Amino acid sequence: MKTPVNPFKQALREGRVQIGLWVGLADAYAIEAMASAGFDWLLIDGEHAPNDLRSVLGQLQAVAPYPTHAIVRPVIGDVPLIKQLLDVGAQTLLVPVVETAEQAATLVAATRYPPRGIRGVGSALARSSRWNLIGDYLHTADDQMCVLLQVETKRGVENLAAIAATEGVDGVFFGPADLSASMGLLGQPGHPEVQRAILDGIAVVRAAGKAPGVLAADPKLARLYLDAGALFVAVGVDVTLLTRACRDLAAAYKSNASVPPATGGAY
Repeated sequence: MKTPVNPFKQALREGRVQIGLWVGLADAYAIEAMASAGFDWLLIDGEHAPNDLRSVLGQLQAVAPYPTHAIVRPVIGDVPLIKQLLDVGAQTLLVPVVETAEQAATLVAATRYPPRGIRGVGSALARSSRWNLIGDYLHTADDQMCVLLQVETKRGVENLAAIAATEGVDGVFFGPADLSASMGLLGQPGHPEVQRAILDGIAVVRAAGKAPGVLAADPKLARLYLDAGALFVAVGVDVTLLTRACRDLAAAYKSNASVPPATGGAY
């Protein structure tokens, strides 16, 4: 048995656009249904969704048989937590709130075994090595790790060039909701100033030879960012899609009901 090739990392290296969906339902059965929909990647959100290590594990197992890649977003860039997420089988991480190159370097190191990094060596206990059925896992795992860093503050944008240039960083993801808040535009992720910051950021990341990404549930914004060079774009959020469909269906049969318009919230 060999270390699984990371198809998402490979696609980014080849410059192939990857379209994804944000997943916050925190349920293995639900994400398996979404894995059959045809997205290139699904983001298991551990920052704002009610996920823990066990629920992330179940979702990774549910997605595994399907031709879509599971990305995990931890609640924060905590080195011990990253170790656990990698050991249960995550190969691609999207780490939120990255603001400096030093922070970026630490996060890369957390995904690599010594001497290249500081990842703890406990693969005999881990799903990642298939409990040592992958005999050379310790020597091949590093090359399949994909590190995506989320820049979502003014400070992060100021240090973007250095963050993107950090060795081992595969891509930089822009979080419009938090970035808009950091810019004094809370709740306005589509504001022209936020759009300009993201468009400029995409250019900086591409210039560093890395992959830019963004969450854009608005089709016009998604197309704008794709045309600007974004390589991985989340075009929807599962909970938003579900609740909007439910409201629309209920409204269709309760014509006298007053149904507030779906805004999509902060996303």
